[in-house]
Amino acid sequence: MRKKIVAGNWKMNNNLIETELLLSKLKNSNLAPNVEVMVSPSNLFLKTSIDFLSSSKIEVVSQNVHNKSNGAYTGEISVGMLKSIGINKSIIGHSERRSHFQESNETLLEKSKLCLENGLGIIFCFGEELSDRKMGKHFEVVENQLSTTVLQISKNKWQNIILAYEPVWAIGTGETASPDQAQEIHQFARNIIFKKFGKELSENTSILYGGSVKPKNASDIFSQTDVDGGLIGGASLIAEDFLSIIESNSES
Repeated sequence: MRKKIVAGNWKMNNNLIETELLLSKLKNSNLAPNVEVMVSPSNLFLKTSIDFLSSSKIEVVSQNVHNKSNGAYTGEISVGMLKSIGINKSIIGHSERRSHFQESNETLLEKSKLCLENGLGIIFCFGEELSDRKMGKHFEVVENQLSTTVLQISKNKWQNIILAYEPVWAIGTGETASPDQAQEIHQFARNIIFKKFGKELSENTSILYGGSVKPKNASDIFSQTDVDGGLIGGASLIAEDFLSIIESNSES
């Protein structure tokens, strides 16, 4: 059975005090037992967050990781560094990393392989831009993003891969893909996995939706057959909203 997951990507937000306050609100809440909850604070506060949540079921994950094990890469963070402080997963290929930092599919494949070879799970992001959707190329873009990256990874590593569909046109814009649009791409991605690796793996791979999920639309999105949860941006910075979204996935 696929895992239900809600992960909060805090991006470049929250100083130390704000991070601890938000963590405290989440830690002291009654979280749904059937949903895996993850938070992704700034790299600067990862160890603090792990220590703060030591008695909680909430998992701390990294927002990014470098594609090399070590070296003269000023300001970067390696797989080994993350693992040494207790991090077990990293987000890979977020649309903002692709657009702002020009991360290519080749680089993302390198990152993914390095993580998985060293026991670090990944939340791999994919998704089309508005221009792609307007031109009717969204399926083509999604298939290319997956076929040139995670589908190049051996089947035995896939138990540590979570996918996250990000319609780029619905991130930070207030726009949201309709539940039907979300289901359509999630089902398409799952079928691609089925063709490559077979039914069992495709049915056991969790695919999250990441595009302006809010408490008011979470239930409708999470109720879709192939949507297994969400990678939440802005709403995860507000404890009450994030908790409401978690509860929505519990009920779906």
